[in-house]
Amino acid sequence: MTPLIWFTTPILPSDVRLGIYRALFTTSETENETQIVDTIRKKQLLPNPVSKALQQTNTGELPPQLYSGPHVFLCMIGGGHFAAMAVSLTPTQMRPSSAGPLAREAAVLAHKTFHRYTTRRKQGGSQSANDSAKGAAHSAGSSLRRYNESALTDEVRLLLSDWKVMIDSSELLFVRATGSTNRRTLFGPYDGQVLQRNDSRLRGFPFSTRRATQNELMRSFLELTRLKVQKIDEILADTDGPTAEDLKPRKKPSPTVTNHSEEQETALLHTAQIQALIRRSKLPALLSYLESNNLSSDFRFYPGDGQPNYHASTPLHLAASQNSPILVSGLLIKGGANPMLMNGDSKPAFDLAGDRATRDAFRVARSSLGETKWNWDIAHVPLGLSKSEADERDERERHEIAQKEGERRKAEAERLQLEGPKVGDSGPLGKATGKARAVALGHVQKTAREKREEASRGLTPEMRANLEREQRARAAEERIRRLQSDF
Repeated sequence: MTPLIWFTTPILPSDVRLGIYRALFTTSETENETQIVDTIRKKQLLPNPVSKALQQTNTGELPPQLYSGPHVFLCMIGGGHFAAMAVSLTPTQMRPSSAGPLAREAAVLAHKTFHRYTTRRKQGGSQSANDSAKGAAHSAGSSLRRYNESALTDEVRLLLSDWKVMIDSSELLFVRATGSTNRRTLFGPYDGQVLQRNDSRLRGFPFSTRRATQNELMRSFLELTRLKVQKIDEILADTDGPTAEDLKPRKKPSPTVTNHSEEQETALLHTAQIQALIRRSKLPALLSYLESNNLSSDFRFYPGDGQPNYHASTPLHLAASQNSPILVSGLLIKGGANPMLMNGDSKPAFDLAGDRATRDAFRVARSSLGETKWNWDIAHVPLGLSKSEADERDERERHEIAQKEGERRKAEAERLQLEGPKVGDSGPLGKATGKARAVALGHVQKTAREKREEASRGLTPEMRANLEREQRARAAEERIRRLQSDF
């Protein structure tokens, strides 16, 4: 089912279509699309005028009738960021703002944001997800992230409880919660739960969204409630009804703008969303997106003849080319992806894997799924390998590397002892000890500032900020530990 419903009107040219998001309607309203135009007319409300004196004040107060009128609730949570907003469906004329002329018509009844340091920067996922996968870490940063996750959960649930009356009276609930931890924060179960998974008013955002902020919620509200206008070149569907389906553009020798049909627009949207989740290694969010949109794990990216979709045609191909063993394992074992599918170069996903860890994920999946699940020879996947066998091999190789490194250092120390100055020499190096000998040998001790500058050399501004944040977190943890020991 496409996210947009398309309409025609006799007052506009025949090649113009008007689109409205399907998420704005209930299931019963969309079942009979011949009456949906009347439903839209009923949903359109007259603007609520605001007095000139009120417009000139800076209090931000709204007319009382807006709070008792129809409104919607929107919230987003992910990566330690939470934003919630209740917006009246009755437009009003507000004083000018930097958000633009359209935003002036939206009356925000309430809004709140929380931001906590909970995500392991550049390492993927929250601290709780990492603890579940690899065991609890004991660093200062991990302790701080665990505390912030718990604090964020308490703050969000307390806010939802305070807004319960306003949420219960909302016509629709638009919620974006990525990951099982964030979904548990909103939907529990817990005592005094406000949002329910089976609520018929619950909706997702039918388009791509960014970080959870108040501005992003307002942008999403405007995107949901504003009419979409699209111009097409050729109509291939019956236009007697109020909707236009299967619209395809007419091919031109040198087109400047490509117009897509409704199905193509949906395929482009799914392609962009899935590829973004794969590049960010968001396995739970990827599987949830495929399930909620009734998409197969073997979804073919659109357009298939363009780069990079020609090389990475399916989610499994893209995950393998990104060298992401977690995504490869999840798509094969949990998502049921077919490893025998070929890309535009007639290569299976296994051939795109660039490191051994990713190739091992295919072998572990073969061992887990069994030999009869797929024709693994066609998929070019070698013999199965259990997870324990792979871990033992990796541990054995790490031990061998460490042993060789120890032998190399021992040999280097022996060489220096034979070729370099001895401790008993009567020269100036023989009399020097400790730090003085290191200075004499040319190894000048570096200050703490020089060590920090050397550690951050070559890093991007974002990586340098993450390093400084981690150092501050460790320092805070050390101060807390010292204070606790004093008592």
